[in-house]
Amino acid sequence: MSLKAKIMVVEDNIDEAKLIKMTLEPEGYEVITALNGKEAKEKVAKEKPEFFILDVMMPEMDGFAFCSWIRSNKEFKETPIVLLTGVGEHIYESKYPLKGVMEADADEYLEKPLKPEVLLETISRLLKT
Repeated sequence: MSLKAKIMVVEDNIDEAKLIKMTLEPEGYEVITALNGKEAKEKVAKEKPEFFILDVMMPEMDGFAFCSWIRSNKEFKETPIVLLTGVGEHIYESKYPLKGVMEADADEYLEKPLKPEVLLETISRLLKT
């Protein structure tokens, strides 16, 4: 099976990152992982991902900050970005308000726990495959 796309998963929870990887790889996606935005920044130029899945709450550099940084990079300006968070209904009480998604210019916002079929459908729709 040929690879569909190279996806970078930036997630500080190792178990969550593994679950996402286990969902995507059997579908033909190549998955690169990073534990935070700072580590992801170091890998982006070499790996050249075609899609980003970013956790919102991470140490070093959160998902909003990384999303804004990637959008400022002309090589990745049009690359699809999905933000994930486990804050869900409590997001308005946290330091991660939903308006941050718009400010960060993400393409989609998904809540954890992530349903594999929703993630796959979202990726397919955003990649137009």
